[in-house]
Amino acid sequence: MLVYGLSLLAAYVIGSIPFGFLIGKMRGVDVRTVGSRNIGATNVYRTVGHSWGFLAFFCDFLKGLLPTIVAQTLAARSGEASLACLPLAVGVMTVAGHMWTCFMRFKGGKGIATGFGMLVALIPWLVLAAFGIFVVTVWISHYISLGSILAAAFLLVSVWFPVLGTPGWRGNLPQCLLVAFVAAFAIWKHKSNIQRLAAGCENKIY
Repeated sequence: MLVYGLSLLAAYVIGSIPFGFLIGKMRGVDVRTVGSRNIGATNVYRTVGHSWGFLAFFCDFLKGLLPTIVAQTLAARSGEASLACLPLAVGVMTVAGHMWTCFMRFKGGKGIATGFGMLVALIPWLVLAAFGIFVVTVWISHYISLGSILAAAFLLVSVWFPVLGTPGWRGNLPQCLLVAFVAAFAIWKHKSNIQRLAAGCENKIY
């Protein structure tokens, strides 16, 4: 319980670091007051600059990737069955930290980049396929939100089947439930984007 408690607390604090906001401040822009008013990488990309947006994405990505990998290593080396779900729990807490950061009155981003990092650690090949869907969608439509939604929808469905090195629901039900929940929640967090897409007034990447 002590290992879980300390690990989850550390994961939440790491996930709470608002890199998008900090990068914007470095450039003299408060991203909470411009564009979509979101502290995520997409708003940084649009309002601060392309290279700064990519930097924000990379930093948010690492927030999800590195703590999950550390938890995987800790669980594997301990050999304790009770720590089998530690990587899943740590990954969830990094995403929760990004969405409800303790440094900004529990308001944060949509969790796409951080969730992406977590999922790369858990199901790398399936996420690579989802990322391909994201890239192609953005390239064709110029909508980052649409690419994120379709990639999340792909993970929501595909994680239940034993494809691309993933065990499916028979092999690892907790992981399937987690990935499905994260994907569904990511889609739900894009509800305003979905409304704008339907109305034809969503912001394009350029």
